[in-house]
Amino acid sequence: MPRIHNDPNLDICLDYDNLSFANIRAQLVNNNTTKEQAIQLLRNIWQANNDTDKAQWQQQLEEDRERRNHLQRLNDKEQDRLDQERVDEEESVHKEERKKNKHKYIPILSTGIPNDLSITPCSYAIRKIDKGEYMELWYFTNDGLDEAHAKKTIDDDAMIMSKMADSSTAWVSSASTCNTCSVMDDQNISFENSCQACPCFITAMEEADWPEDRVRMMVIFWNNTQIHKYWSLRDLLAQKTLLVYQAEQRR
Repeated sequence: MPRIHNDPNLDICLDYDNLSFANIRAQLVNNNTTKEQAIQLLRNIWQANNDTDKAQWQQQLEEDRERRNHLQRLNDKEQDRLDQERVDEEESVHKEERKKNKHKYIPILSTGIPNDLSITPCSYAIRKIDKGEYMELWYFTNDGLDEAHAKKTIDDDAMIMSKMADSSTAWVSSASTCNTCSVMDDQNISFENSCQACPCFITAMEEADWPEDRVRMMVIFWNNTQIHKYWSLRDLLAQKTLLVYQAEQRR
């Protein structure tokens, strides 16, 4: 069957009533067939041929589609084969590279570098925090933590001679004493030391199992004081005001 090159769905039936078809109509007209019937007969014949062409056209489309799909599958299969060959070749080269430079490809353990500082105030400060008693921020500044680190080799239960409030002396445990000459009141420490000490103090409160609402209260309090606009002023008195306010309110 010859191949159809134009879509028969776009064809329009011929006008068999036209004068150019008079000879064909005359061959069909007789005592039993009128002119109108002859025209309709010609239209029916055209429609039947057109329907046959439409069916053949649809079959051609399906065959062409199947042929294209088949070629596409072959191309995809060939491309997959080429891709796999390239991957295998790259993997082979990579394996050879790892073999030659094995130290470069040693697996890295999934362990991070410690970045949390160890906060270890003196035993005196720890015990005060455990009891919920007032404690100067100085103990959590770098100076306070350095002093605690320097004295950490002394046994907390060791007895040392200490001067009492009435100027008398007595033997007391080392953990119950501190170097009062070094300790500074909150209003006398610098703003930088205050900012460094507050997070350490909060950590100590959490480790001492302080109630969550108490810890949150201190976090909000120190955060509000440390972001206050007075800190950005050149007026040192304004900055000192915040230190004094922080000291009085916290006590």
